[in-house]
Amino acid sequence: MSRPISKVAHEWWDYTTLPPDILKDAAQLTPKDLLQLSRPGFRVVIYDTLEEFYLAEALEYIEAWKRSTADNPAGICGPIGPTEQLPLVARIVNSLRLDVRDAHFWGMDEWVENGKPVSTDHPLSFAKADLELCFNRIDKKLRMPQSHIRFPSGDLDAYSRSYDQIRCLIMQGGQGEVKHWAFNDPPKREGRYRNEPPPPSEYRKLKTRVTDLHPMTIIQNARTSGGGYVPLVPGQAATVGPVETWKAEKVSIWHPGHHDNPFGMRLTALMISKRIPDSSVPMSLLADHPNVQFNYFRGAIGVVQCEMH
Repeated sequence: MSRPISKVAHEWWDYTTLPPDILKDAAQLTPKDLLQLSRPGFRVVIYDTLEEFYLAEALEYIEAWKRSTADNPAGICGPIGPTEQLPLVARIVNSLRLDVRDAHFWGMDEWVENGKPVSTDHPLSFAKADLELCFNRIDKKLRMPQSHIRFPSGDLDAYSRSYDQIRCLIMQGGQGEVKHWAFNDPPKREGRYRNEPPPPSEYRKLKTRVTDLHPMTIIQNARTSGGGYVPLVPGQAATVGPVETWKAEKVSIWHPGHHDNPFGMRLTALMISKRIPDSSVPMSLLADHPNVQFNYFRGAIGVVQCEMH
């Protein structure tokens, strides 16, 4: 028996194609329940204030960069979404006069238009955001060289190989409404995967690549980054893949509340905790990663109930 058709995009897989009992169980989780989903290899942390939340996210950069040396290089892979941690990273480095010249950074994704990554002139460019909000604010005497700052916007094979050459201590991420990290969106419902989504083992073979974006992702990014102006948002992106993600020593996902909703933030935690990987919910594949942490702002957890506005 085939899975349900998506309620939002018939030609795609997504979380609306899951068995109803999983969706129902996720909707009923309380903040206390979320904390109790922690298990070996998966930790749930809740922060009471946004200040504490973003400071903790920024400190992951600092802690990773402090461990990097010239003969044992290491770094962090970071998202655009959220971005509020980025100016804090620069401020901490400058205030403490931390020499991070031996440190490394990977940007996890970039938009693609007409088959090419967008330049930093594009208003939605992720590289532009990283540079303007963080790296260009770090004192030049302390900042790592440009060659240590990598974006998936040129030779994607070289970008992928760099995860074998340099230790990725932490891969941070947000969670989109389609339940992705980076732009690891659910696949299209076509070919041999028309009746069932690809098995997790197949999805995990995906490396850094250019990929088509689920309609939910396009609409979400128009909402969060473009005032709802959908024509501004490209339909493709270059993104770090599961292959590189599994080379990261830790995956740290940050839920401030404005990229996904109370239901979605519950669903992926439940699936990871209970080891229910399903490629229609790409974030759930982290159930098989040995070191994952979900970070929540308590004020964003909310409730899953009907509220008429």
